[in-house]
Amino acid sequence: MSRVVVCGSLNMDVVVQSARLPERGETILGAEVSFLPGGKGLNQAIASARLGVPTAMVGAVGNDAFANSLRGFLADNDVDSTGVTEVEGPATGVALIQVADGDNSITVASGANMHFDASMLDHEPQRDEVWVAQFETPLAATQEILSRARAAGARTVLNLAPYTEHPADLMKSVDVAVLNEIELSQATGTRLDATSSQDSVVAACNILRDRGARAVIATLGARGAVVVTATGVDAIPAFPTQVTDTTGAGDCFVGALASQLASGRTPSEAARFASAAASCSVEKLGAAPAMPTDREVAARLAKA
Repeated sequence: MSRVVVCGSLNMDVVVQSARLPERGETILGAEVSFLPGGKGLNQAIASARLGVPTAMVGAVGNDAFANSLRGFLADNDVDSTGVTEVEGPATGVALIQVADGDNSITVASGANMHFDASMLDHEPQRDEVWVAQFETPLAATQEILSRARAAGARTVLNLAPYTEHPADLMKSVDVAVLNEIELSQATGTRLDATSSQDSVVAACNILRDRGARAVIATLGARGAVVVTATGVDAIPAFPTQVTDTTGAGDCFVGALASQLASGRTPSEAARFASAAASCSVEKLGAAPAMPTDREVAARLAKA
């Protein structure tokens, strides 16, 4: 088993639960608030670590109480946080998440995340590692880190979320690209939605493969996922679940996927495991705190 290294964002999630989302200009009373660790990078690192895989987090935080809480949470979940750099000036990232009827809307104040730089890496990528990145930190840092990881022989995973315009040659440094149907539509200039056929999704995935990505995984919510590689197409079914909060489900998928790639599984095998993990995560409130253990995922797979 190799190590997973996640480069990305760390946020404190301020989660507000209410019976419904407010209309423009409206105030709703009776909501509940929780402060929960989050950020796509941190979520993915926690997802990987809780599945028993050695995991490290690389990113930036401010000099404030939220930073201390996030570092403590990483430590409590056995994530190596020596690569988390404290920057002076900007605050630690914060995400305001409004949850109603199992759905959510999110506003992010990136803060220190946007000051992350590839020079902050505390070690160079190693051949037997899996390196993971997203688009919640500066694009230049993401591109340089993935290029260095790929050159070192590490496996690279890029979650193209939230979607950001990027150089087409970025895909040449990506072993596995992961994105939902909206992000896939944005990345390829194709028209995709929840009703798009599998053939349409596969065609869009192959556009990214033509740009250099070795494998592309499209996550399709209740329809599961599609894995497109040089050897063909695999449809991964969704697992039945009781939805409480969908926040972080995509991050759970990516972190779980990386953990299984580090364990030697193929992209399709890893995606099936990741789909089961994501189905577990939506049954609890929050993002990082809802990430399942290996035992919970194994139980879900056993029921399939």
